[in-house]
Amino acid sequence: MPETPTSARKSNLAPLLDGRRRVVIESVFPEVDGGRFAIKRVVGETVRVEADVFSDGHEVLHCMLLHRRQGDRAWLETPMEELGNDRYTATFVVGEQGVYEYTLTAWIEPYATWARGLGRKVEVGQDVSLDLVAGADLVAAAAERATGVDAGALSTLANRLRSEEPIAVPVELALSEETASLVGTYPDREHATSYERELRVVVDRERARFSNWYELFPRSAAEEPGRHGTFADVERRLPYVAQLGFDVLYLPPIHPVGRTMRKGRNNALVPEPEDVGSPWAIGAEEGGHTAIHPDLGTLEDFRRLVAAAERRGIEVALDLAFQCSPDHPWVSEHPEWFKHRPDGSVQYAENPPKRYEDIYPFDFESEAWWELWQALLGIVRYWIEQGVRIFRVDNPHTKPFAFWEWLIGEVKREFEEVIFLSEAFTRPKVMARLAKLGFTQSYTYFAWRNTKHELIEYFNELARGRQREFFRPNVWPNTPDILTEYVQHGGRPAFVTRLVLAATLAASYGIYGPAFELCENRPREPGSEEYLDSEKYQLRHWDLARPDSLSELVARINAIRRENRALQSDWSLVFHHTDNEQLLAYSKSDERSNVVLCVVNLDPYHRQSGFVDVSLAHLGIGEGPFQVQDLLGGGSFLWQGPRNYVELDPGVLPAHVFAVRQRVRSERDFDYFS
Repeated sequence: MPETPTSARKSNLAPLLDGRRRVVIESVFPEVDGGRFAIKRVVGETVRVEADVFSDGHEVLHCMLLHRRQGDRAWLETPMEELGNDRYTATFVVGEQGVYEYTLTAWIEPYATWARGLGRKVEVGQDVSLDLVAGADLVAAAAERATGVDAGALSTLANRLRSEEPIAVPVELALSEETASLVGTYPDREHATSYERELRVVVDRERARFSNWYELFPRSAAEEPGRHGTFADVERRLPYVAQLGFDVLYLPPIHPVGRTMRKGRNNALVPEPEDVGSPWAIGAEEGGHTAIHPDLGTLEDFRRLVAAAERRGIEVALDLAFQCSPDHPWVSEHPEWFKHRPDGSVQYAENPPKRYEDIYPFDFESEAWWELWQALLGIVRYWIEQGVRIFRVDNPHTKPFAFWEWLIGEVKREFEEVIFLSEAFTRPKVMARLAKLGFTQSYTYFAWRNTKHELIEYFNELARGRQREFFRPNVWPNTPDILTEYVQHGGRPAFVTRLVLAATLAASYGIYGPAFELCENRPREPGSEEYLDSEKYQLRHWDLARPDSLSELVARINAIRRENRALQSDWSLVFHHTDNEQLLAYSKSDERSNVVLCVVNLDPYHRQSGFVDVSLAHLGIGEGPFQVQDLLGGGSFLWQGPRNYVELDPGVLPAHVFAVRQRVRSERDFDYFS
């Protein structure tokens, strides 16, 4: 006889489901793409987990957050608290670099459910003698699960609930917090629901969250004009970089530069004999990605630079540009790693109408793709062996996602401390995917966000949106490729404004120097973001002692960042209302009551004034006067209540960076700073 629909459903579901598991766990946060990707934290940070947890009926539920370092067998458990509307939360702290895992489990708690019902019946005067017997059975079951003295205590408790004592005595005993705690220590988890996924947290070192980057071209580091710079010149530049307060020194490619189709000054197609070409046209007869340009020095010189930087608290970051010049040894040794045109020549890079005849991209769809992957991983491992632990990756969005997930995973398994910065100025979803795949930090659209509305919208997305769980921004007001219209026309005040915004809106930021501190703002031609006489194509000599340099201001802003933990993370950012569209106000705080309030004039041409309406709750103060000390420009002010007046002249200083001090009782208690 054919099965009935009911029996068919039962036979299909029974092997998959235990109908006695009645609790549902869903809408877990944080969870990236159904657990496909990990979230990110740094050592010492907290992971706050939330989930919807509920069941049919009205029983009391118990929900537990499970967490452990990957590789550990035992889970650590943290009870979750109910937030309301069946939403639960708990936290755990990640204490070491590496990967952590977390998941959830929940079950119906019979004793707590019974005790709640008993209390309601007692309140309305119902007979609860049989209820006490049922409760005694639950306690006796807990005694069987318990060990040691607790087992005996629970057995005694069960007997007392069945005793002939006046009913008020066992009722009081049954409803006590001590009884609930003891019984709850030994729950029956036989029918507990476990969340179907074990989620991951990648835990990095602190520099992944908070870092100050300084980019310079080693070949332009010579102290005298016209000479090709060396690693020794960069080493002599270290005191300057340290004085500015940077802890990451990023070097564009340091490898031999190709000669075939070499670009001349200002990207000229026909170079002069003395032209040095683009460092991103990697490879010549001297070698490829593991070789050093002979004019820069030797491998030993590079190692000495890395060690000297480390002594000053600076890490050297290298550029990973996975592409070749026509002269790269791999072009002849491994032609199968490159695409070829119908005439048999190797396909150069193009982004029409732009053509990069001096660069050959790899063919990641080649039949020899696996050998190519292995060779590129070998490049990273080679530089790690030379002491490098930070890599800025050039154009990662032009290589396969699967490749980056594999390469970063392979590196991080062996070297957990390595940091990868994604230089992907591309579509938002592509940038997000690269971050999910493992890139530690990511470039942003900050350079092109200039108006008050644009900045608020964008940084609220970075600091408060869901992607913050995996996307760590690193903001740059300029790069060798980016000279925005704002700084081209806004002059020195525009540079100062962008510096303050970058250094206070984001925990990680960088500048391309010395072009930035010397306010280099000449475009190659009107409407272009390319620099005139760009270092990408020629040697430049920079006068670091110029009196108009922003170096002193850069050093001051980086000192403020070091001394205020509020500026060393992104998530506490709060924007405050101003009545002037040219004034941007925002604050950051940390768990130690360090509060920084910034007010920035976005207009590089005119003095702007207006009222700032701050949220006193976010500043951690109550009504009444409070003190703000300007860490950037000096001086202190006594503010009263949430609404206060500011006036900023871009020709003097376009920003306040206030430390919010303790509330003062009266003007007599106010400390005046010169």
